[in-house]
Amino acid sequence: MKRSLPLLLALVFAMCSQKPAVDHADHGMTSAAAEPAVNWAKQALDKSPRHREWVNVKAGARTVSAFVVYPEVKSKATSVVVIHEIFGMSDWVQMEADELAAAGYIAIAPDLLSGMGANGRGTSDFAADNNAIGKAIRDLPPDQITSDLNAVADYVSKLPAANGKVAVAGFCWGGGQSFRFATNRPSLAAAFVFYGPGPESPDAIAAIKAPVYGFYAGNDARIGATVNRPGGWFLAYSTVVPLPRHPTRARSTPTARSSPPRTGRRSA
Repeated sequence: MKRSLPLLLALVFAMCSQKPAVDHADHGMTSAAAEPAVNWAKQALDKSPRHREWVNVKAGARTVSAFVVYPEVKSKATSVVVIHEIFGMSDWVQMEADELAAAGYIAIAPDLLSGMGANGRGTSDFAADNNAIGKAIRDLPPDQITSDLNAVADYVSKLPAANGKVAVAGFCWGGGQSFRFATNRPSLAAAFVFYGPGPESPDAIAAIKAPVYGFYAGNDARIGATVNRPGGWFLAYSTVVPLPRHPTRARSTPTARSSPPRTGRRSA
């Protein structure tokens, strides 16, 4: 992981370079407001030359649907579990998984709403109603989330093309879950948190064994205040992106960032 970590850091900086069009507010959005004029994420995904597939992963009594993308590399690769934001499984999440594969990683993105829809499926059963999707995600039992993520991480680590090392990356709600997963899976190679809150319990903080890399907006006190909490967790690396508000990654249009982020180690 040491040799591949700089490449992954470079990739996540690129992921931060998209300027958000709207903010999450309280993550309450109507389905009409959430629909982009052009689905550039799906367009990018459709142009990808990389092999991608859907798999069903057993997690206890549950079956988790997950999107997997393979890199075009000669040697076995590190895997990254990609945790979606509060809008659930989307074309954008799949595009991010594909970008990780383009950088040389096996990416697996589970639909954490698997089996929770009206027709027994996942996010797709909610008919793009982001309010309903958000409520369903907020109501997910924490132990179920951990079980699903562990099952997916176990699955991807044992693929013939995998080298056994697993990292996690998540966005917004998924960023917080990336942090939480690091408290529950000490074998993680690294955790990448895109503007997600960290754990508050000293015991949970002490349980983190992997380096945690945090990416946060400059003007986002709702989340930023959790980063600077005295006596709290420590980020192995952090970057503060000068955005005016909390990013909405899945509804953004890709643009070049006008100024570089402030970077450096940060303790709280």
